[in-house]
Amino acid sequence: MSTETEDQDPDDELRERITNFLRRNFPQIQMHGGSAAIQDLDREEGSVTIQLGGACSGCGISPMTIQAIKTRMTKEIPEIDTVHASTGMGGKEGMAGGAGGMSPSFPGETTGDAEDDEGPEAPF
Repeated sequence: MSTETEDQDPDDELRERITNFLRRNFPQIQMHGGSAAIQDLDREEGSVTIQLGGACSGCGISPMTIQAIKTRMTKEIPEIDTVHASTGMGGKEGMAGGAGGMSPSFPGETTGDAEDDEGPEAPF
């Protein structure tokens, strides 16, 4: 007798909104071979943990993408106060120090050379 649409779990609904937010605001993550997945969601605390993977793991602009996700998500989804995100490279905010033992996805990204202007555009 219960209907699925009326009895939807509030956590499932929030999880779906977060997933849609990521797809809508950051389509370039998938376009560039990356992925974004919800690792943990705590509705009571208003916190979510996002794991960026695929090409994001070695991308030099992933820290900028993470910062943009944190800023935009807390503004657009009122239930979320805190966003934790990482690329799984050993650091909580993008790449840990260097390449974390892996080669970056884009050659020259970690060198800091100003002339090496072939990296991807900023994600926002």
